[in-house]
Amino acid sequence: MRSLLISNNCAAGADKQAATQYSPVCLKKTHNFSPCTRNCPILNKASYGLPIFLKDNLQLLRQRYYYATWKADGTRYMMLITYDGCYLVDRNFCFRRVQMRFPSRSINEDSSEKFHHLTLLDGEMIIDKLPNGKLERRYLAYDLMAVNNQSVSECPFSERWKLLEKEIFEPRNIDRQRRNPIYRYEMEPFRVRRKDFWLLSTVTKLLEVFIPRLSHAADGLIFQGWDDPYVPRTHQGLLKWKYPEMNSVDFLFEVGNGDRLLLYVFDRGTKKLLDGNRIEFRDEYADMDVSILSGKIIECSWDQVEQTWVCMRIRVDKSTPNEFNTYKKVKRSIADNITEEVLLDEISQIIKLPMYADRMAKVQPQHAHMEKRRR
Repeated sequence: MRSLLISNNCAAGADKQAATQYSPVCLKKTHNFSPCTRNCPILNKASYGLPIFLKDNLQLLRQRYYYATWKADGTRYMMLITYDGCYLVDRNFCFRRVQMRFPSRSINEDSSEKFHHLTLLDGEMIIDKLPNGKLERRYLAYDLMAVNNQSVSECPFSERWKLLEKEIFEPRNIDRQRRNPIYRYEMEPFRVRRKDFWLLSTVTKLLEVFIPRLSHAADGLIFQGWDDPYVPRTHQGLLKWKYPEMNSVDFLFEVGNGDRLLLYVFDRGTKKLLDGNRIEFRDEYADMDVSILSGKIIECSWDQVEQTWVCMRIRVDKSTPNEFNTYKKVKRSIADNITEEVLLDEISQIIKLPMYADRMAKVQPQHAHMEKRRR
């Protein structure tokens, strides 16, 4: 396999958990990456962000057909599959080469195209805690932008999600079951699978049964428009709901003169000090010398009682804080206080609408066979 000669100077914001065992290579512009990737559809576009799920967004659930999935507390990566190797691409466009095998459907046919080349997935890396206490990485693929250098981003999500199984995971599973003597799937650095999506009618079970049984952290729900194209960057129709106590902002933290603890966001690309905002470091950060965190991106939740931000974790996968507009949206979401009870009551009314009732009657038999799987 041909080697790629690229700078090995990876950004300091690499995810330590997900990057272990990977060979990191860093770049800022994809067209400098490799001749074979220059024509890859939409690779040079940033993956979309997720808007805050506000009360104003609830009307979208009534206007368009949505499916739901759990919001895993993982690290966002695109996955680029090429002849030269498989690469995880983080928010900073830092590429990490991983040893993975993705046969194409043609592996079962008389074709020279046996493996994927310039196929682009979107997903997240999570850490599963196994029953024996061990930790195991898993990549959950939830969207597909290109298959063998052919863009599918304009296809509705329902088709892209089906293509994920048909084009990516079905051939891989068939090849794995053959127990290929020259390739051992169990030696790959992490497991990979397609993420499941469900009808809105299952949201109660998703919240009350499925999420509590997950083997990795989850902090809410994602609502995906079933007929939507893939929208790079911020997609106002892609909705997320987080448990109220998990609403958070990514700040740039600095220690100023007189040991002042300062929080910054970005406003049109420049630092903006949020003067008057307090920050506390609790639990595992309580006894830490916080000066070593100066210059880091920290994710913080809001303590309504103490009226202060509380550090949840260090965002080693990010090099920039949230934008000021995002900060304002989170504050508004906190004020709106869309609780689980409010959400479920709204959805119970939505699924009675003809738009949902008619379509669910058609697709529900297809979902009846879905078994409960522990993740």
